[in-house]
This record gives sequence, structure tokens and C-alpha cells, in this order.
Amino acid sequence: MPHPATDPGLTTSVAIIGGGPAGLMAAEVLAMAGVQVDLYDAMPSVGRKFLLAGKGGMNITHSEDLDGFLSRYGARRNEVAALLKDFTPDDLRAWIHGLGIETFVGSSGRVFPTDMKAAPLLRAWLHRLREAGVRFHMRHRWQGWDADGKLRFATPEGEISTTAAVAATILALGGGSWKRLGSDGAWMPLLAERGVELAPLQPSNCGFDVDWSEHFRSRAAGEPLKTIAATVMLNDGTPLRRQGECIITDTGIEGGLIYALSAPLRDAITPSAPATLYLDLLPDWLPARVLSELQHPRGARSMSSHLQSRLKLKGAKAALLRECTSAEDFQDMHKLAHAIKELPLKLRAPRPIDEAISSAGGVPFEAMQDAGEHHLMLRQLPGVFCAGEMLDWEAPTGGYLLTACFASGRKAAQGALRWLGETGANTAADTATTKENTP
Repeated sequence: MPHPATDPGLTTSVAIIGGGPAGLMAAEVLAMAGVQVDLYDAMPSVGRKFLLAGKGGMNITHSEDLDGFLSRYGARRNEVAALLKDFTPDDLRAWIHGLGIETFVGSSGRVFPTDMKAAPLLRAWLHRLREAGVRFHMRHRWQGWDADGKLRFATPEGEISTTAAVAATILALGGGSWKRLGSDGAWMPLLAERGVELAPLQPSNCGFDVDWSEHFRSRAAGEPLKTIAATVMLNDGTPLRRQGECIITDTGIEGGLIYALSAPLRDAITPSAPATLYLDLLPDWLPARVLSELQHPRGARSMSSHLQSRLKLKGAKAALLRECTSAEDFQDMHKLAHAIKELPLKLRAPRPIDEAISSAGGVPFEAMQDAGEHHLMLRQLPGVFCAGEMLDWEAPTGGYLLTACFASGRKAAQGALRWLGETGANTAADTATTKENTP
């Protein structure tokens, strides 16, 4: 492939706006195909959310079978399956290995870099991109297009526009969570004013507000709930159950178990009614055993001592049981046994989107081309593609978010290459498209 930074015959330029995993992957596909890439980002450096997400251990993808993997994307399973068709989780691992970073599968099935860190991976990736000629423009906040179709940016030196209209643009601007890292959803009105259909941004992988009593809040906030199961009823009446851990907070409840159910819980909340989450405090115990232990004579012991002695229920679990059970039911062993296995917790509202790990909503797949090979190109804006979390899909944590972001960046770049070839941007672009399509 010709080197875009040095070959004077290359005139094709593609602008990528957003330096997260989707934008960087798009830049790599295009640069390796011989296209000049200019990548713009509002922050001082790229990959900031990627780095923070890897602070506690870089969970890059998941090792479960593809059918199970795709089930994590809910209503958007088919659309995400199309993104992952030629860039599966196994392909992602192979790509990481190509950067000189080894991976391993943890006990939960999650895949991590061997050193558990995001920074070495990002450094190796950026070195590859710079060697391929990708030009990075930091502190460039996208402001839309000017009257001539040129991209506008706010910079520390004032507003600027690209010197010429680019041949194609890939938007990888993130969703609406973690505003301080650049994902603020400010691109929504810029696309809306161009007639692009949009779905409102909503929190995903988030905590929820619960109206705790002051007594419970003051004593239990910050305490973990370990080895419990949670169930939410889906719209079709099907129960969705997950097992794991979560944390009681000052305002409600959050943690991995809650994040895994956050989409149906969020959608179940209405202005007039909360969502109900059913907690199983002893998921490894059969209901009959729970009742039998409760009915064991307790003599002069208090109920709290009885729960701890017979069922090992203590601490935050015991406090939560008391918080969510009436005084009358707490003395009825049948009702108390039922509460231990199916404790109803009323969730009043999701936490604000800026606290969420990710977001739902954004650009629906229906707003993009579905004919030919123009992957992820906006119907209203030919030559403009979207990728990453700004697309309207969501998934739980566990590597599913990152995998789809990587794959969508790759797919958008492939669509841009075909677009360049069809519009005859230059001979190099035609050649790149032909090679990209060659088995």
C-alpha cells in the first residue's frame, strides 16, 4: 500500500471525528488502504474513556460462544451481528495480539490483556496509526458544517474550517455518558438540524434511585450485597434473572448485577410508577429449605440472631430484608421465606446519564443506508458515516461494549472506502476499494 503521508499522488482525505476505539479502528482501516486520514478530537488526547474503562482491568471482550455473545445486544442483536460478521470477538483478540499484546480468559469468561492494562495497548496502536500517516488534531471540537460543506471546529485559537470539503466523514463521537472524557452528546443537535432521525440518549449500565429510609441509608450505604440473584419481568412477561453482586448507595443501588439488567429496568420505569426488581438473597437455597430453617425454634434469640444462625443472613442482606418487609410479614415465617427468595425493590429512576457507564439512543440504524455496501452511511448525509456508541444500541459490561465499538468503526471505514471508489475521489481510493474487496 502507498504511504499516505508521503505519496504525492494521494489526494483523498477522510475526516474522522472522535478518537475513541471506533474512530481509531476506522482510521486504521482507511490508512492501511492508502487513504489520508485526519482524526479530530475535542480532548487533549485520544482514548481517554478507553483508558479510564481499563483502570480496574482492561476487559476487552468475552469468550462465550457467538450466539450467546450476540444475545447481549437485545433488540439490536441483528444489527450488531452484521457489524461482527467479519470482525468477531476472536478476530478482535487476534488483532490485539498483532499489536504485541497477549490476552487471557478470566474465570468469568471475560478477556483481558495479560498485564490487565489499557495504556500499553493504546500506545502500540497509536504508534501503528502514526506510522501509517494518520494525522491527529487535538482540542478540535466539532461544530458541524459551514455553507460550503466544510467541517467547522472550535479550537483554543478560535473557530476554523477544513481547507477543503473532505471526500468522506466518519463520526465516532460517543454517546452521552462521562462528559468529562468527551462523550457529551453535543453532536445531537448538529445532526438533527440536518434532518437526521435521532433517538433520545438514555443512561445504560447505570445505577437506580431507591427511596431508602434514613435509618437504612445511614447504616447501609456503601455496603456490598454479595452472591445474590436479581429478576426483572420483561415486557412480554418473561423473567430475566442474573446472579452477581451489587452495592447499596446513598441514593439507591448500583453495581455489575444492576448494570446487567439496567435496560429493561430503565424501560419499565414510568413517570407514575417505579420498576420492581426482585432480589433472591439466598440464590443457592431452595425455598423449602429457607422456610424450614426459619421455622426452627429460636427460643429467646432475636430474629436477627435467628437469621444469622440458621440462614447466614447478616449485615447488608439482613438490613435490606428488614427495610423492604413490613413488620407484620417479618413475623410470618411463610411470608418472610418468600421475601428472602423474592424481595421486591422499587426503583424510582435511573441515575443521571453522566454517571452511567454507557448510553442508549443516538443514531438509529434505520437512519442509515441499508442497500448496497454503504455501511453505516446516513441517508440524509451521503458520504457521512457513524460508528461506536453514538449508534442506537446498548449492551452490558463484560467486553460487549468495546467489541461492538471496534467492529462498527471497521464497518464504517469499509463503507467509506466503497463510497470513495464509487464517487471516484481519486485513483488511489479506487485501488484501495478494490483491494479491500479482494479475498
